Amino acid sequence: MIHQLSKSTGLLLAALFFSLAVQAQKYAFTHDDTLRGSITPERIWWDLAYYHLQVKINPADSAISGSTTIYYRVLKPDQTLQVDLQRPLKIQKIVQEGKELAFRQDGNAYFITLQKKQEIGQTESLVVHYAGKPRVAKRAPWDGGFVWKRDKTGQWFIATACQGLGASAWWPCKDHMYDEPDSMLISITVPNGLQDISNGRLRRVTDHEDGSRTFDWFVSNPISNYGVNVNIGNYVHWADTLQGEKGRLTLDFYALPEHADSARRQFQQAKPMLIAFEHWFGPYPFYEDGYKLVETPYLGMEHQSSVTYGNRFRNGYLGRDLSGTGFGLLWDFIIIHESGHEWFANNITYRDVADMWVHESFTNYSENLYTEFYYGKEAGSAYVMGTRALIRNDRPIVGTYHVNHSGSGDMYYKGGNMLHTIRQIIGDDTKWRGILRGLNQRFYHQTVDGKQIEEYIIQQSGIDLQKVFDQYLRDKRIPTLEYKLIKNKIQYRWTNCIQGFNMPLKVCLNNAGPIEKLNPTTQWQTLPISGINLLTSDPAYYVFVQQSK
Repeated sequence: MIHQLSKSTGLLLAALFFSLAVQAQKYAFTHDDTLRGSITPERIWWDLAYYHLQVKINPADSAISGSTTIYYRVLKPDQTLQVDLQRPLKIQKIVQEGKELAFRQDGNAYFITLQKKQEIGQTESLVVHYAGKPRVAKRAPWDGGFVWKRDKTGQWFIATACQGLGASAWWPCKDHMYDEPDSMLISITVPNGLQDISNGRLRRVTDHEDGSRTFDWFVSNPISNYGVNVNIGNYVHWADTLQGEKGRLTLDFYALPEHADSARRQFQQAKPMLIAFEHWFGPYPFYEDGYKLVETPYLGMEHQSSVTYGNRFRNGYLGRDLSGTGFGLLWDFIIIHESGHEWFANNITYRDVADMWVHESFTNYSENLYTEFYYGKEAGSAYVMGTRALIRNDRPIVGTYHVNHSGSGDMYYKGGNMLHTIRQIIGDDTKWRGILRGLNQRFYHQTVDGKQIEEYIIQQSGIDLQKVFDQYLRDKRIPTLEYKLIKNKIQYRWTNCIQGFNMPLKVCLNNAGPIEKLNPTTQWQTLPISGINLLTSDPAYYVFVQQSK
C-alpha cells in the first residue's frame, strides 16, 4: 500500500498520519476489533481451501449482489463457523448441502450453526448469499471500499480497494490474514459494454440475455482477501512477455482509451521493474497467474497479479520525488512500489496487521534497490536516506496484536532505513541479496509473523540483530551515539535507546577519516586515539551522533 502524503506542494516533508493507524495508547479497542483481528474459536478449527466469488455489479444504484462458496478443511470438530461481512451489506441466506443454516449476526461477524457433523480431515463447503450497497470509498486506497466514477465518455469506471478496511467490506469471507485459500474463482457480472479485470487469468466471458456479461478469473495461487479486486471499465488491452527466472511470464496492461497512448509509454517501466526485482528478490511469485497492470480511478494498490495504477502517467509520486534527491523522478512510484508488494505482501503475507512492516518496510526498501539496480549503489543509498525527512518517530512500527491494529506509518521510511542499516551491519552485499531472495523462497506463498522474518535474517546473517529490530520496530526513539573527547582518547556509548542496545557502527574520525568500526553498548567504552576533534557516523546508518562534555 502507499503512504498517504500531504497535498501541500511546499511541504513534502509533512506526511499525514497513515490512515489505517491510530494511537494505540489512546484507542479503546472494541468487541468488533477483537472479532475482526483475532483468530477466534469459530475461525481456528477450519482451514480455507477455495473460494468461488460471484458478484453482480449494478452501477445504476451502486448495489451489488451475489454469493461466496467457501470450501474448507476440517481441522478439529466444531459446529459453529465465523464468516465476515461488513454493514450495510447483509447476508440473505447460507446453504450447506441444500439445507439453509441458522446464523446470528454480531456486528460485522456472522456465526453459522452447522447441521452436518464436521469430521476431521473432511473437505466441506457452504454458500453465503448476500446483497446491498457496499461502503463507498471516501479516499481510496487509504479510506477504501467501492469507487464509483465515470470516464470522459460517461462510461462507468469502477474499482475496489480495501486493505485496511477489509475484504468483507464487499464480499463474505474469512476476513483475517492468517488463512488464505489455495486458489480462487472470481466471477464478476457487469453491464453490457463494460469489462471486469480481476486477479489471475481470464477463463471465459459469458454473455447473458439481459445484456450483462460475466467475467470468470481463476487465481491458481494462494491469495489474501484484500488482494482480491474488481476493476470495471471500457478498457484497452495490450500484452507482452518477459523471459524471466522461471521462464515465460505474461504481461497484460489495461487502460482507458483516453489514456491509451500515455499508458503504453508509462507502462513500459513494468518490464525493467520485474527484471530488477527478480534479481533482488528471486522469481516473480505468480508466474501461473501472470502479471497485470490496470488503470484505476484511485492512486494504486498491490492487488495480487492485478496491480492497480492511478499515478497520472508521471514519474515520481504524482510527479513528486519523495526522497528529495532527484532519483525518485527517474521512475514511476506506483509501478515500482505496488509491484514490489508482489514479493512482500502477496508472496510473504503478514498474519496479523500489527506486523504490517513486513509488507511496507521491505517494499519501501525495494524503491532503493530498484534505483541501485539501474543507477548505482550510491544513488540507491542516497534515495533511501533522502526519505528520512518523512519519518515522524511518533510511535512504534509494530502495532497491537489480535485487534486489527497497525503500527506507525514509519513502517515505510523508517522501516526502509532500518533495513538499509542492517545491510551495513552485515557488510556483505552478496549475503544481503541472498537473504532477500532466501526470504521469498523460505516463506513462499505463506503467511508469517514478523518474528519469523527477524529470526530468518538473524540466522542467515550470523549476527545477533534482535536488539536492532527491537529498537527500530518496537521503540520510537532513534539511537544516539554519545561521545566525549578527552585527551588522547574518545569515550562513547549508545543513549536514547532500549536497554542492552549494542549495534555496531562505522564512524569517521575528523571530517576526512580515518574510518573506525565501533561496537558501542549502553556502557561507556574508550578508544585510545589522539588528534581527534570530531566524530561522525557513516550516513548509511540511521542513527544520531551527539558530543557531550
